[in-house]
Amino acid sequence: MNIIVAVDRNWAIGNKGDLLVRIPNDHKHFREETTGKVVVLGRRTLATFPQGLPLKNRTNIILTRDTGYQVKDALVAHSVEQLMEMLGEYDSRDVYVIGGESVYRQLLPYCDVAHVTGIDHAYEADAFFPNLDMDPEWEITADSDEQTYFDIAYQFLRYERRGRAD
Repeated sequence: MNIIVAVDRNWAIGNKGDLLVRIPNDHKHFREETTGKVVVLGRRTLATFPQGLPLKNRTNIILTRDTGYQVKDALVAHSVEQLMEMLGEYDSRDVYVIGGESVYRQLLPYCDVAHVTGIDHAYEADAFFPNLDMDPEWEITADSDEQTYFDIAYQFLRYERRGRAD
Protein backbone atom coordinates (compact mmCIF):
# COMPACT_ATOMS: atom_id res chain seq x y z
CA MET A 1 0.00 0.00 0.00
CA ASN A 2 1.08 3.59 -0.64
CA ILE A 3 0.79 6.70 1.43
CA ILE A 4 0.96 10.15 -0.16
CA VAL A 5 1.53 13.33 1.82
CA ALA A 6 2.99 16.83 1.72
CA VAL A 7 5.02 17.76 4.82
CA ASP A 8 6.94 20.79 5.99
CA ARG A 9 10.38 20.76 7.70
CA ASN A 10 8.76 19.58 10.94
CA TRP A 11 6.65 16.89 9.24
CA ALA A 12 3.57 19.07 9.72
CA ILE A 13 0.67 18.42 7.33
CA GLY A 14 -2.10 20.81 8.32
CA ASN A 15 -3.44 23.58 10.45
CA LYS A 16 -7.01 24.21 11.58
CA GLY A 17 -8.41 21.59 9.20
CA ASP A 18 -6.63 22.82 6.07
CA LEU A 19 -3.45 22.20 4.13
CA LEU A 20 -0.39 24.22 5.08
CA VAL A 21 0.16 25.49 1.53
CA ARG A 22 -1.20 24.85 -1.94
CA ILE A 23 1.47 24.10 -4.53
CA PRO A 24 -0.01 23.51 -8.01
CA ASN A 25 2.74 21.08 -9.05
CA ASP A 26 2.17 19.05 -5.86
CA HIS A 27 -1.55 18.83 -6.70
CA LYS A 28 -0.62 17.70 -10.23
CA HIS A 29 1.72 15.05 -8.79
CA PHE A 30 -1.08 13.88 -6.46
CA ARG A 31 -3.54 13.61 -9.38
CA GLU A 32 -1.03 11.69 -11.52
CA GLU A 33 -0.29 9.24 -8.69
CA THR A 34 -3.89 8.59 -7.61
CA THR A 35 -6.14 8.89 -10.69
CA GLY A 36 -7.65 5.52 -11.51
CA LYS A 37 -6.58 4.15 -8.14
CA VAL A 38 -8.08 3.59 -4.68
CA VAL A 39 -7.79 6.43 -2.15
CA VAL A 40 -8.36 5.95 1.58
CA LEU A 41 -9.18 8.97 3.69
CA GLY A 42 -10.94 10.10 6.80
CA ARG A 43 -14.31 11.80 7.05
CA ARG A 44 -12.82 15.14 8.10
CA THR A 45 -10.42 15.11 5.15
CA LEU A 46 -13.31 14.46 2.78
CA ALA A 47 -15.13 17.46 4.27
CA THR A 48 -12.26 19.71 3.09
CA PHE A 49 -12.71 18.71 -0.56
CA PRO A 50 -14.77 20.90 -2.93
CA GLN A 51 -18.44 20.49 -1.90
CA GLY A 52 -17.24 17.68 0.42
CA LEU A 53 -17.43 15.25 -2.50
CA PRO A 54 -15.22 12.21 -3.17
CA LEU A 55 -12.41 12.59 -5.70
CA LYS A 56 -13.37 11.89 -9.30
CA ASN A 57 -11.87 8.99 -11.27
CA ARG A 58 -10.83 7.13 -8.12
CA THR A 59 -12.39 4.59 -5.78
CA ASN A 60 -12.84 6.55 -2.54
CA ILE A 61 -12.96 4.66 0.75
CA ILE A 62 -13.75 6.71 3.85
CA LEU A 63 -12.47 5.39 7.18
CA THR A 64 -14.64 6.60 10.07
CA ARG A 65 -15.82 5.24 13.41
CA ASP A 66 -19.21 6.91 12.79
CA THR A 67 -21.36 3.85 11.99
CA GLY A 68 -24.16 6.01 10.58
CA TYR A 69 -21.90 7.81 8.13
CA GLN A 70 -22.66 7.41 4.44
CA VAL A 71 -21.51 9.38 1.42
CA LYS A 72 -22.57 9.21 -2.21
CA ASP A 73 -20.01 7.71 -4.62
CA ALA A 74 -17.74 6.37 -1.86
CA LEU A 75 -17.34 3.23 0.18
CA VAL A 76 -17.23 3.50 3.98
CA ALA A 77 -15.21 1.39 6.42
CA HIS A 78 -15.79 1.69 10.16
CA SER A 79 -12.59 0.01 11.36
CA VAL A 80 -9.11 -0.77 10.09
CA GLU A 81 -10.08 -4.45 10.05
CA GLN A 82 -13.11 -3.76 7.86
CA LEU A 83 -10.99 -1.52 5.62
CA MET A 84 -8.36 -4.24 5.15
CA GLU A 85 -11.11 -6.68 4.19
CA MET A 86 -12.42 -4.22 1.59
CA LEU A 87 -8.92 -3.54 0.25
CA GLY A 88 -8.43 -7.27 -0.36
CA GLU A 89 -10.31 -6.75 -3.65
CA TYR A 90 -7.63 -4.37 -4.98
CA ASP A 91 -3.97 -4.59 -5.90
CA SER A 92 -2.20 -3.07 -2.89
CA ARG A 93 0.08 -1.13 -5.27
CA ASP A 94 -3.03 0.78 -6.41
CA VAL A 95 -4.09 1.85 -2.91
CA TYR A 96 -3.12 5.32 -1.64
CA VAL A 97 -3.72 6.58 1.89
CA ILE A 98 -4.34 10.33 1.55
CA GLY A 99 -5.06 11.56 5.09
CA GLY A 100 -5.65 13.07 7.51
CA GLU A 101 -3.41 12.71 10.52
CA SER A 102 -5.37 9.98 12.31
CA VAL A 103 -5.80 7.88 9.16
CA TYR A 104 -2.11 8.28 8.30
CA ARG A 105 -1.08 7.09 11.76
CA GLN A 106 -3.46 4.13 11.73
CA LEU A 107 -2.46 2.93 8.26
CA LEU A 108 1.27 3.72 8.03
CA PRO A 109 2.15 0.27 9.45
CA TYR A 110 0.37 -1.33 6.46
CA CYS A 111 2.18 0.79 3.84
CA ASP A 112 5.39 -0.08 2.00
CA VAL A 113 5.83 3.09 -0.07
CA ALA A 114 5.48 6.73 0.96
CA HIS A 115 5.29 9.49 -1.66
CA VAL A 116 6.33 12.59 0.28
CA THR A 117 6.43 16.17 -0.94
CA GLY A 118 9.01 17.74 1.34
CA ILE A 119 8.46 21.49 1.70
CA ASP A 120 11.48 23.46 2.91
CA HIS A 121 9.56 25.74 5.26
CA ALA A 122 8.19 25.52 8.81
CA TYR A 123 4.52 26.45 9.09
CA GLU A 124 2.23 26.96 12.05
CA ALA A 125 0.55 23.58 12.33
CA ASP A 126 -1.61 21.35 14.49
CA ALA A 127 -1.48 18.11 12.46
CA PHE A 128 1.63 16.06 11.80
CA PHE A 129 2.87 13.01 9.90
CA PRO A 130 5.36 10.60 11.51
CA ASN A 131 8.95 11.64 10.70
CA LEU A 132 10.16 8.91 8.34
CA ASP A 133 13.72 10.28 8.45
CA MET A 134 13.85 9.28 12.13
CA ASP A 135 12.33 5.82 11.53
CA PRO A 136 14.95 3.15 10.73
CA GLU A 137 12.30 1.08 8.90
CA TRP A 138 12.12 3.69 6.12
CA GLU A 139 14.66 4.88 3.57
CA ILE A 140 14.59 7.37 0.70
CA THR A 141 14.84 5.46 -2.59
CA ALA A 142 14.16 8.32 -5.04
CA ASP A 143 14.09 12.09 -5.02
CA SER A 144 13.42 14.86 -7.48
CA ASP A 145 15.47 17.95 -8.07
CA GLU A 146 14.53 20.80 -5.78
CA GLN A 147 11.68 22.84 -7.24
CA THR A 148 10.24 26.21 -6.28
CA TYR A 149 6.82 27.77 -6.18
CA PHE A 150 7.27 31.50 -5.62
CA ASP A 151 9.70 31.46 -2.66
CA ILE A 152 8.83 27.95 -1.44
CA ALA A 153 11.38 25.21 -2.15
CA TYR A 154 10.14 21.61 -2.24
CA GLN A 155 11.00 18.22 -3.65
CA PHE A 156 9.29 14.92 -4.28
CA LEU A 157 10.68 12.02 -2.25
CA ARG A 158 9.94 8.32 -2.38
CA TYR A 159 10.44 6.38 0.83
CA GLU A 160 10.28 2.61 0.97
CA ARG A 161 9.96 0.38 3.97
CA ARG A 162 13.21 -1.56 4.18
CA GLY A 163 12.79 -5.08 2.85
CA ARG A 164 9.07 -4.79 2.00
CA ALA A 165 8.57 -2.61 -1.10
CA ASP A 166 8.59 -4.13 -4.57
